[in-house]
Amino acid sequence: MSPKRALITGITGQDGSYLAELLLDKGYEVHGLVRRASTFNRGRIDHLFSDPYAPNKPIRLHYGDLCDSNSLLRVLKLSKPDEVYNLAAQSHVAVSFDIPEYTGDSTGLGTTRLLEALRTSGLESKFYQASSSELYGKILETPQNEQTPFYPRSPYGCAKAYAFYLTRNYRESYNMYAVNGILFNHESPRRSENFVTRKITLSLAQILSGKMDKLYLGNLDAKRDWGYAKEYVEGMWRMLQQEKPDDYVLATGETHSVREFLELCLNYANISFEKRGDGINEEYINTKTGKTIVAIDERYYRAAEVDILLGDASKAKNELGWEPKTMVSDLAKLMIESDFAEMGVSL
Repeated sequence: MSPKRALITGITGQDGSYLAELLLDKGYEVHGLVRRASTFNRGRIDHLFSDPYAPNKPIRLHYGDLCDSNSLLRVLKLSKPDEVYNLAAQSHVAVSFDIPEYTGDSTGLGTTRLLEALRTSGLESKFYQASSSELYGKILETPQNEQTPFYPRSPYGCAKAYAFYLTRNYRESYNMYAVNGILFNHESPRRSENFVTRKITLSLAQILSGKMDKLYLGNLDAKRDWGYAKEYVEGMWRMLQQEKPDDYVLATGETHSVREFLELCLNYANISFEKRGDGINEEYINTKTGKTIVAIDERYYRAAEVDILLGDASKAKNELGWEPKTMVSDLAKLMIESDFAEMGVSL
């Protein structure tokens, strides 16, 4: 019997790499969509293959782009997937304010192109759309679940809202097996360095190794529901194993501020500190050296802030049998240990 086939867009990212590992462990043949770039950005998946273009490998990579419909059709015909996981996007919220048109094109219209390519291909693949807690934005109720109204506060959130409703529309209009996974923030040692959790853990390692003087952050009071990415990709997979397609929230049910995450990391890094000032003048001082190690830079504030996100994953627990195991304290420790080991800094 031939193994199941899966196509992952965004396979070189944090979620894509963990999902590829999970599916390979389950015996899938995994195909990944990758964009052509002048830099070789495949470090998260290098360990999964020796030659990605060799025949009869359980993982194969294909060049393509969510902004190019023809490439999507070509890759679908080559891979003939049983399951498609659309994880690709311009996924940085702050950057979306700087490049709103491209964000809408890749994150919103890119989903349109992929769904339409899948529909016209004649394949009966199950489709997973990576939705986001940024859909809730200026929250209208707490906690947020599958019934909570959306109020996105960034071009990224707006593009994700478009993609969410389009996925639901294709499900209802064409009877496609298409689901939205509304995932709250999920982090790991594989998180990109410009996301705040990884920025904190990596920067502290660089400061202690003498490669950086100071970490600059934005709004320390923003609160998020942070989980472990490796656990969340199993939730994605479980959504596509259900008899009927539906939309699900994945979250921990706990919310913590950026400040809390920062101080957890400082403690795990054995950095004694004191706080001085407030607002944009707030600083964290290393009490052993007397040097400022964390300061505020208003350039890292968003044009429209999302103050708090808190997810209710009861539906996922009841219907998928999914629930998080790693909460923020263990997550911070895991990420600190990884980045400090990478930088050769002892704890």
